[in-house]
Amino acid sequence: MPVRYKTILVAVDGSLEAKRALKKAIMISTEQNAKLLITHIIDTRTFAAVEHYDRMIFSEAERYAEEMLKDYRDEAIEAGVKDVSMIIDFGSPKVKIAKDVAKKHEVDLIVTGATGLNAVERFLIGSVSEHITRHSRCDVLIVRTDVI
Repeated sequence: MPVRYKTILVAVDGSLEAKRALKKAIMISTEQNAKLLITHIIDTRTFAAVEHYDRMIFSEAERYAEEMLKDYRDEAIEAGVKDVSMIIDFGSPKVKIAKDVAKKHEVDLIVTGATGLNAVERFLIGSVSEHITRHSRCDVLIVRTDVI
């Protein structure tokens, strides 16, 4: 029985791993004629100490995210994806992607890059992709290689 995905969510952060995930998500979306949601969660925990001194950091982070997502959206449309949306949110990427965004948009598949964290960081805090895999209620594809 073939698998059909209607709504695919790809989590991006500007990294090479996220770019690989985007390419695979685009490929799957075009093959399945699925809606593609490109999301970036601005991790507010990383700004907690800095925000006290520089309140502009959130708007700068949001501006960066918007430009990145517009470029990715254009790439998806050029590749033939017919329905592409951008989602920018604030909070913990682990929680927002796996529970909030996926549930709200009735996502069938989440595509994300493999972790770039080292072994000590993974042990102490865990990776975003690991958390998404454990807590999502839909299929998850962890991308480790380039699209062939």
